[in-house]
Amino acid sequence: MKKDRIIIPVASGKGGVGKSVFSSNLAIAIAQQGHKTVAIDLDLGGSNLHTYLGLSNNHAGIGDYLKAKKTKFKDLLVETDIPNLSFIPGEGRTPFLANIPFDQRLDVIQNIQQLSAEYIILDLGAGTTFNTLNFFGISHQGIIVTTFETPALMNFFMFLKNFLFRIISSIVRHDRQIFKMVVDSFRHNGIDDQLTVKALLEMIHDKNPELAARAKKALGYYHPRIIFNMGDHPEDLLMTNKVDRTLRQTLSIEVDYFGYIFYDPDIRQAVRKKEPLLISLPKRPFTICIQDIARRIVKIWDKDINKSGERLYEATKKRYKQLKYL
Repeated sequence: MKKDRIIIPVASGKGGVGKSVFSSNLAIAIAQQGHKTVAIDLDLGGSNLHTYLGLSNNHAGIGDYLKAKKTKFKDLLVETDIPNLSFIPGEGRTPFLANIPFDQRLDVIQNIQQLSAEYIILDLGAGTTFNTLNFFGISHQGIIVTTFETPALMNFFMFLKNFLFRIISSIVRHDRQIFKMVVDSFRHNGIDDQLTVKALLEMIHDKNPELAARAKKALGYYHPRIIFNMGDHPEDLLMTNKVDRTLRQTLSIEVDYFGYIFYDPDIRQAVRKKEPLLISLPKRPFTICIQDIARRIVKIWDKDINKSGERLYEATKKRYKQLKYL
């Protein structure tokens, strides 16, 4: 087993982009490569990851752990029929956990960090609740799933904007004047408005240079990785240069383009059967793309990726030609 476990939170700016289907099958694909893997349902308030793993909803989950405190967190692990893969349910038999308090979020995070596994995949709730933003911050390299549809891309930007604001506000929260300034500035700006992370840091710098430096340093640790789902053609990826410019100008952040999944018309019907897709449809474009991403994670997750957009575009073009002959 690796010395350090790799925790990969998976988020999305909106529902309907295939986040949970992706998370479940990614966990399966990594486990199939022989790595001890845990999939955790952290979509509290809407837990359904078990259905994509082919499991019933009759196991105690995080909700039961938080409410009863009679079970150790590690005892929530459910063994699956897939070698090397375990699962921790979300709400279990205790529903309505969309907004748990800070101390409970911290409790869950600390327990996740102590699990014995090589890879831990966290399926987060869609959108930007405090739960989701806090859990996404467990790793400096979380995954965001989006499609190429305009609403999905806009919500992808908004997710990142809210996440970065969450980091900044956590750094300045003990200075009431600056915290209020940050909150007020953010509340009066939407995704298309002029407030940028750079401008916000400059506002903080004018009040407290040391605090601004701390916030900038904290932001620099994060390097999210993007998965494009339901793509039609590799040419879709030519827009990554435009995305990069927007992210640098407005959010002062760089991302890695880590995976592309082709649209597969058979997947929706297969999902309804509540069977793991990598088991029931191992040779479909969707599952082949998931396996590509899983291999990429095992091989280069901890490495810097130069020109990730160009590299993903070239890899996707090669895979597209191969899939045409399936």
